[in-house]
Amino acid sequence: MSDLIAPLAPPESVVPTKYWHELEDGRIQCDMCPRLCKLRDHQRGLCFVRARQGDQIVLTTYGRASGFCVDPIEKKPLHHFLPGTPVLSFGTAGCNLACRFCQNWDISKSREYDTLADQASPETIARRAIDLDCKSVAFTYNDPVVFHEFAIDVAAACMAVGVKAVAVTAGYVLPEPRAEFYAYMDAVNVDLKGFTEEFYRKACIGHLAPVLETLEYIHSETDVWLEVTTLLIPGLNDSPEDIHRLTSWVMERLGPDVPLHFSAFHPDFKMLDRPPTPPETLTMARSIGLGAGLRHVYTGNVHDPSGQTTYCHECGAELIERDWYRLGRWGLDEAGRCLECGTCCVGVFDPDGPGAWGERRLPVRFAD
Repeated sequence: MSDLIAPLAPPESVVPTKYWHELEDGRIQCDMCPRLCKLRDHQRGLCFVRARQGDQIVLTTYGRASGFCVDPIEKKPLHHFLPGTPVLSFGTAGCNLACRFCQNWDISKSREYDTLADQASPETIARRAIDLDCKSVAFTYNDPVVFHEFAIDVAAACMAVGVKAVAVTAGYVLPEPRAEFYAYMDAVNVDLKGFTEEFYRKACIGHLAPVLETLEYIHSETDVWLEVTTLLIPGLNDSPEDIHRLTSWVMERLGPDVPLHFSAFHPDFKMLDRPPTPPETLTMARSIGLGAGLRHVYTGNVHDPSGQTTYCHECGAELIERDWYRLGRWGLDEAGRCLECGTCCVGVFDPDGPGAWGERRLPVRFAD
């Protein structure tokens, strides 16, 4: 925790929050995530963006973003949620985990308000999504847990105009704010970073159990479309034993239909001593997942059309052909059933068929 951060934020970006309580020693405890940061006046939490100001905890980045970009929905990654469509994506700054391998560290670990170079109200974001023909808005690049209030207001504004809300998150959040947050979401990809407490403690400075609780909550208590991603890091979380435990847990607790993505690591941030993930490791992990009974297991961050294509679990036909973020053959009818055998494919699909956004990336400036 660090002193004097709240006064550095622009006044219009500072809003009160409600998940906190006072302690007997005069400090205030933030009750947003399992870190339970205990703050004196003008101290910030580890996340950087939630701070104590006077007798309350405030969010210091409301309405501000590190940038907006129209991405393919497959980049989140979401393979069973409105395939082929563009999604208006943005993040803010800060994160409530401290992953040594962070792939977006320049945003999530930023300690400069200059990072938040763009700004827009929730209503403006929702309107701009429509103008850009985006069917959804994604909270991504850094974890929306830390900008909870802003994300919810954007999701509500989107809901009012028929735009979906997507969260990309590590799932490190406490039950009460979690329930409020997912009441506004339509789809989520949860980053399950590994499957041992030791990995979370050493590599993420966090704990595994709260993430598993979030996954079970989303699956059992909400109607939010759920997909899961694990970044495989050589020598840390990529052993066959770890992957067997992870995929068995997903099968037992989340069921066979939750898509699971295994993504390739590349050296970054504070983990430059590890090599990139070999494609063979991803293929092995996918095979273990399918062997555990999971119906939709994917590889990511590599060129692997066969590992990124969706197949019918009943007859094996190609349902959604993918090459990176580009879609090819579409083997589903308007009700999401296999054209070969009629088996239903789980997901959220547009009756009009897939989108055609492809692999384009379109940066958008709101301040202009």
